Amino acid sequence: MSTTGRFDVVVAGGGVAGLEAALALRDLAGDRINLTLLSPSPEFVDRPMTVREPFAFARALRFPLAEIAADVQAALVPEALSRVDVAHRVAYTAAGSELHYDALMLGLGAQIRTRYEHAVTVDDTRLDEQLHGLIQDVEEGYVKRLAFVLPAPLAWPLPAYELALMTARRAYDMNIELSITILTPEAAPLAVFGDRASHALAQLLADQRIDVISSAYCEIPRSGVIEIIPGDRRLEVDRIVALPQLYGPGVPGLPQDADGFIPVDENAQVRGTERVYAAGDATDFAVKFGGLAAEQADTAAHAIAALAGAPVAPQPFAPVIQAVLLTGAAPLSFTAHITGGHGFGSEVEQDPDAAPTPKIAAKYLAPYLASRA
Repeated sequence: MSTTGRFDVVVAGGGVAGLEAALALRDLAGDRINLTLLSPSPEFVDRPMTVREPFAFARALRFPLAEIAADVQAALVPEALSRVDVAHRVAYTAAGSELHYDALMLGLGAQIRTRYEHAVTVDDTRLDEQLHGLIQDVEEGYVKRLAFVLPAPLAWPLPAYELALMTARRAYDMNIELSITILTPEAAPLAVFGDRASHALAQLLADQRIDVISSAYCEIPRSGVIEIIPGDRRLEVDRIVALPQLYGPGVPGLPQDADGFIPVDENAQVRGTERVYAAGDATDFAVKFGGLAAEQADTAAHAIAALAGAPVAPQPFAPVIQAVLLTGAAPLSFTAHITGGHGFGSEVEQDPDAAPTPKIAAKYLAPYLASRA
């Protein structure tokens, strides 16, 4: 406990999980806590909306972290977490700072790595830079055959489908003949949402004349050539766009699996530790998605607020995906409950006249960003 008598909480990470946790903690625990936000990035980016940038839409919204920290009455430390001393409850930064905590919440995100040397690997921090030239080549007729490849193990496939649909729509609007193929290890498009959502997306892709090769495990031996397993098949195209593979942050001092992800229990507590919690893509939960990161962050915030003496009860993580698929026309909205890494009870909605739905489904962060925007 700090010298002020209040409960010291350090939130590491300035993305969806970190900011949702900070907002939730301030609401649930009030002035019972001293809140510190640790992040090397100066701003929060609405990353799900960056898929629109290569198509000459407005840039995704960006919000200064200093202003968000002020709004939640948190001290902002603009540094990166380097390691954690669980026994002494100290978080160390790469710059050498020592942050003592009564509870630590990790919203660090995942690390991306290139799986295929001979493809453009999507990086949502610079999508416009990566793909703007490709879209121009499509518009000018230089690209006739385009492939989107999803590697295995698959973390979150939505951007590949969005990019494919928006590219198909752009080619149609420009009266350009373009063949698009999506290659995915999924049994069906967006199978994680369950049958109803998967069928709806499959129909939308078919309507846009986008081919899908499912249960496909790919190698790209050279530019323009995709080898597909099983079946000893080969696809030749003009350009290849691939999603990255994700790896955990591998924080020294904390448990991690073989790929660096942090194992957590149903209360978002890091297994084998006390008073350390984690949410989002850094954890070992199989599905990586901003809305689920926010749900995990809310779970962690309830547990931490209860530790700080707030009159709240822990709420175990019960994941529900709420996602919006950008299509180039009316967006498609999906909802599904997740258990064992698979979806059930999915619902689908597409209403051209409906008001825009936020891409980030988060109890605290979504309305906060809407008020700022």
